[in-house]
Amino acid sequence: MSNMDRIFVYPNDVDNFGFDWGRLALTVGPEVNGAKHLSAGVVFVPPGQGHTRHNHPGAEELIFIIKGKGEQMVEDEAGKPVTRQVGPGCSIFIPESRFHSTLNTGEEAMEIFVVYSPAGPELALRELPDFHLIPAADL
Repeated sequence: MSNMDRIFVYPNDVDNFGFDWGRLALTVGPEVNGAKHLSAGVVFVPPGQGHTRHNHPGAEELIFIIKGKGEQMVEDEAGKPVTRQVGPGCSIFIPESRFHSTLNTGEEAMEIFVVYSPAGPELALRELPDFHLIPAADL
């Protein structure tokens, strides 16, 4: 990959992180293109699927719904889960270390753009029991 190819990156250009609930195409990050302060990518969640409640200690997250609809849970300051219906165009800010989860309640795959700041939380996903790498050539 040339330096400019690392600047303009599509989800199918990179190996994807696969899980039982969907996949993540990490398109921005230190190991992808040298980003120093954030990482980002596109999450694909099939109908009826979702990721379980989790948090990212020491990092904030931005979730932007590109396509599809679902339920987004984010804990409030007191740790109480707050769930909202989300769809295309909705931005969800996840404060540092706050627990959250996403469920696709629609009939089509959700496409979600995520940003982590600072970079790093996405690497912990490799340690999950259902993690598998999906080579870009297989997408």
